[in-house]
Amino acid sequence: MHHLYKRFPPSPSCSCSICAYYCQRPGWPLVEEARLAIELGMAGRLMLEFAPDFSFGILAPAFKGNEGHCAFTLYSHNGCTFLCDSGCEIFDTAYRPIECRFCHHDRPEQGLSCHLAVARDWDTSKGRRLVHRWLSMQNLDYSKLYQIERRYVHIMP
Repeated sequence: MHHLYKRFPPSPSCSCSICAYYCQRPGWPLVEEARLAIELGMAGRLMLEFAPDFSFGILAPAFKGNEGHCAFTLYSHNGCTFLCDSGCEIFDTAYRPIECRFCHHDRPEQGLSCHLAVARDWDTSKGRRLVHRWLSMQNLDYSKLYQIERRYVHIMP
């Protein structure tokens, strides 16, 4: 079990307006959660977000319409690809992102620390290896993605 699960435990299920708003923005998974999602056939439902300096990336559930590619700002208002009328399609899975598990209206001001901890998990050799594996699976070339004008690419906050 990843050590961050103890620091950022799951919150109770909630459908209040605050928690529903959180669900619109795809949460970030740990590297291991993304690896499991890929192994279970979900690679095409992920997107790649970049660090502000493009030094590393994070594979996260895609914005609707942005599946299987780098995250484009154009799609950022569409919500999470796994969010449907009946709720989160991956709520009860082992690959539900830690950020989705943790964030809750009862935990104001705590989401940023989770977000930054997940970013550190991806800024590792295991994170980079999984991103490169995913890029290959999606037939994407990082060097070409890097050349896309930055105004079109959704940079992680």
